[in-house]
Amino acid sequence: FMKIVIKTKNVKLNLALREYIEKKLNSLEKFLKIFQEKEYLNSFFGKGKPRVEAWVEIGKETLHHRRGNIFRMEAQLRLPGKNIRQVSISKDLKRAITEVKDKLQRELKQYKEKLTSQTKRRARVLKKELKLTPEARFYRKGRIREEGI
Repeated sequence: FMKIVIKTKNVKLNLALREYIEKKLNSLEKFLKIFQEKEYLNSFFGKGKPRVEAWVEIGKETLHHRRGNIFRMEAQLRLPGKNIRQVSISKDLKRAITEVKDKLQRELKQYKEKLTSQTKRRARVLKKELKLTPEARFYRKGRIREEGI
């Protein structure tokens, strides 16, 4: 369900490289299951539009003070409400791809935990407010502050 767009610079994109990139990025889908639910932000997306897009740019660069092949990978995940972008520079292209995947995985874990904790917190507050009678709510909010009880 994740759309992956690959752009190259000074590197030939062969089938093996494409499959390697897709394999690494598709391993992140387990963190994106929250966006597969139909009711989650359904109005945010048009019909047929992917909920998560990954824009990947790989290239071979010549940095001024380094010798040999220097590979660079840049990935940007477009999520609802947030964009996550990571860059890695390495002498090995596959190592750069793996480093970017690991960095994206860390950020996705944080983003997912934040979303789930916010919904749990809202549910806790709502449940607490429903349990209290209206007089108790007034007592707790206003009278305690005013009288210092």
